[in-house]
Amino acid sequence: MRTLRRELARIWAVATDRPRWQLVFACVVSVWTFAWVVGQGIAPPMSPLEVPKALLDWAGAPVGWLEAAEAWARDPSRWWVFSVLAVCGGLLWCATTERAQLTALFGWLTVLAAAEGIGYHPAIFRAVIAMAAFITLLWLLSLPGKVSVMNNRITLVPRDVIRAGATAAAMAAMVPLLALGLVVIRLVRPYVTRPPKVVVPRAREAAEQQKTLVRD
Repeated sequence: MRTLRRELARIWAVATDRPRWQLVFACVVSVWTFAWVVGQGIAPPMSPLEVPKALLDWAGAPVGWLEAAEAWARDPSRWWVFSVLAVCGGLLWCATTERAQLTALFGWLTVLAAAEGIGYHPAIFRAVIAMAAFITLLWLLSLPGKVSVMNNRITLVPRDVIRAGATAAAMAAMVPLLALGLVVIRLVRPYVTRPPKVVVPRAREAAEQQKTLVRD
């Protein structure tokens, strides 16, 4: 359990350590997805476009173009298009790494677009199944291979496949909670007492200090 908490804390630190413009973009997607997920508890459940429509309606801005987009997306003849979009969203989640985090955001945007046409549960279900099926397929393909220390070829290692898949799933799942987590951390930070940091000199600095010593 402690190892899991440390790993989640590390992934959270990685998810928030990105350029400022990416963090702002991630917070916008986070607020949108979080409001959409919470809106499923409202009767009737909110669609993705109803989230910005409610905000624009409150601000007095025109929302006719959003209503037209909703009517276009809910045409039964386009059901298969949005089903494919949901699968693409899950595959974008699979491509998420610690260095390539934008795919998680684009995956959620793709799922939002798919849910506008086929609904919340079908879109989430297809995206999650696509992600799990892709990771499982790579894991099965990695089982027959043998890893050698002297091997200089790109190969699939079962342990690395599971680790990469778990990281991608965790980073994708953190997107709806990103903005809320940043707000909570900012509110609680002044009241938290942190232990003192132990400064460990680097090897190069230690070597330079030894060179500067003057012996009698």
